[in-house]
Amino acid sequence: MSAKLVTIATFEYVSDLQVLKTRLESENIQVILKDHNVLNSDPMISHAIGGAKLQVFKEDEARALEIYDQIRNYAIDDDGNLIKCPNCKAQKSESYYERKTIFHKLFPFFEKRKYKCLNCSMITKP
Repeated sequence: MSAKLVTIATFEYVSDLQVLKTRLESENIQVILKDHNVLNSDPMISHAIGGAKLQVFKEDEARALEIYDQIRNYAIDDDGNLIKCPNCKAQKSESYYERKTIFHKLFPFFEKRKYKCLNCSMITKP
């Protein structure tokens, strides 16, 4: 196995990370967690450190992403419907924060939520 690790997902909460970790390990994919212990000790700094990261070895990346796509939760609107991308019409969007300014890096909860389509990478506002 090579030592090249790839981050396939980041999570705001460690509990969400554990679900994917368990599923990948059940498929014999070795998982490395990063920053999860920091969030266990202080969950309020999740945005400041970019969340907890789940990493796999490069050769397992495609299979791990395929499994993650099967179980991930996509963004929904206030009525519980999946967010539809205006560009490609796919219903595979996730919440997205740019964190461009120092203010939003320090206080990310003030940034307005956007959605990023996982199909075409278009970023939209609700």
